[in-house]
Amino acid sequence: MDLLVRGCWLLWVAAAASARGEPGGSKSRSCAEVRQVYGAKGFSLSGVPQAEISGEHLRICPQGYTCCTSEMEENFANRSRSELEGALRETSRSVQVMLSTQLRNFDGHFQDLLNKSERALQDTFPGTHGDLYTQNSRLFRDLYSELRRYYRGANINLEEALAEFWARLLERLFKQLHPQYVLPDEYLDCMGKQAEAYKPFGEAPRELKLRATRAFVAVRSFVQGLGVAIDVVRKVSQVPLGQECSRAIMKLLYCSHCLGVQSPQPCSGYCRNVMKGCLANQADLDTEWRNLLDSMLLVADKFDGQTSVESTIGTIHVRISEAIAALQDNKDTLTAKVFQGCGNPRVSGKGTGGEEKRRRGKPVVEEKPSGVGLEKLVSEAKAQLRDARDFWVSLPGVLCTEKVAMSSSLDERCWNGMTKGRYLPEVMGDGLASQINNPEVEVDITKPDMTIRQQIMQLKIMTNRLRNAYNGNDIDFQDTSDDISGSGSGDGCLDEVCGRRLSKSQSTRQPETHAIPKLSEQDGSGAPSCTRPSSLLLPLALAAAWSLGR
Repeated sequence: MDLLVRGCWLLWVAAAASARGEPGGSKSRSCAEVRQVYGAKGFSLSGVPQAEISGEHLRICPQGYTCCTSEMEENFANRSRSELEGALRETSRSVQVMLSTQLRNFDGHFQDLLNKSERALQDTFPGTHGDLYTQNSRLFRDLYSELRRYYRGANINLEEALAEFWARLLERLFKQLHPQYVLPDEYLDCMGKQAEAYKPFGEAPRELKLRATRAFVAVRSFVQGLGVAIDVVRKVSQVPLGQECSRAIMKLLYCSHCLGVQSPQPCSGYCRNVMKGCLANQADLDTEWRNLLDSMLLVADKFDGQTSVESTIGTIHVRISEAIAALQDNKDTLTAKVFQGCGNPRVSGKGTGGEEKRRRGKPVVEEKPSGVGLEKLVSEAKAQLRDARDFWVSLPGVLCTEKVAMSSSLDERCWNGMTKGRYLPEVMGDGLASQINNPEVEVDITKPDMTIRQQIMQLKIMTNRLRNAYNGNDIDFQDTSDDISGSGSGDGCLDEVCGRRLSKSQSTRQPETHAIPKLSEQDGSGAPSCTRPSSLLLPLALAAAWSLGR
């Protein structure tokens, strides 16, 4: 038996020597190539063989004549893992940059719409409505403040916020229009309970409620969806790879150097199996990632049309102006109905109001937002979100095709992990469950990565919110976890106000619990800014990270 084993061993060594171009294996080869590669990685050349030695000590590479010691094999394995982790971060960075750019563009556009509407109100209402505005300017500022808080993620019922604004506005304007009467709180409460039947502001409140709630629900969920996507990519890109992955990557990239195989290109199928095993957990994000992006695409469709986001948010001041005008026009009718329903109030003796109260002009013409139009933003976002749909399952192919394995599937002289030759095993499917029979990476399919599982749940939660928003339904964001809200992730809010618990006088609504992630001064993802964002699936930075010195 010993003779048989020794005979097989000699045949294998002869075959390996032949693959290295050594007929009969009679001449020991120089280790100059692997010394060059090893030194280029920053390792000391002390102890690196000058010529091939016997390789019984190897634990990852095939045990033949070799230029690698046990220490070199371990160093190569550790470096392999750090290089792959760096490559994944660079690949993910391109997606983060894209999503952060979209977040910045949309958030800036929506904020600009709201800011311009408020400025138009402040600039034109004093001349249009006189004291009816100037004596109640704080009330209008509070409305826009509430709208901003809602947009940023505060746990506010928007319909109730609008209803409260109209109720308070009615009380104040009715008192201003009737200074000759004493109108205590009890009387105003009576009037408020019947206000819906009176329709003192005409149809403006109802129209604003229908259009504004749908618009704000849509824009808030869309921008928050971008924030969640950024956070998921960032966290998943930081998930460390396992020991078995580092061994498989080392064998893929460096064992050919140790064995002296001349300038091999890893077989395509071999590389894909290694990457699919190493990135099995990441691939499991695919279903919920696609669901999230598809839901965002649907919500983006709501931004246009007859009741578009631009015409709704950008003309809030116009609706308010129309409402005040309707109240002035219907003053006598309203007064008669209120007196009939709540009784005649006591005369105060102050006399009637001046003519200023009736000063009125045409409703304020809407302003167009500056910068890139929403239609163009939506078009660009849709194209980029569609490109990113298969990001997680495309990673193995991207890393192999572009940066590691340049051999074609028909190349029968590629590096197959043992020598130059065909790679025979089939390529595994995507995801953890598909790796049970992976021939290159030992994957425990019973132990999924918990960080990635948490991110899958975050995607599900956000997708549910987007689908509700698509149907025009406002939902409670108070159950949002710290990871999504940013309170535990370091993403923060869009501004300083967002991070504080704001108290609102004369309101019982809760402080905000969900914030839109703050964009950094770099690229919004916490990563250094890029002057030219790289392609989603072909990151240029991988070239340096995967340089092998071949």
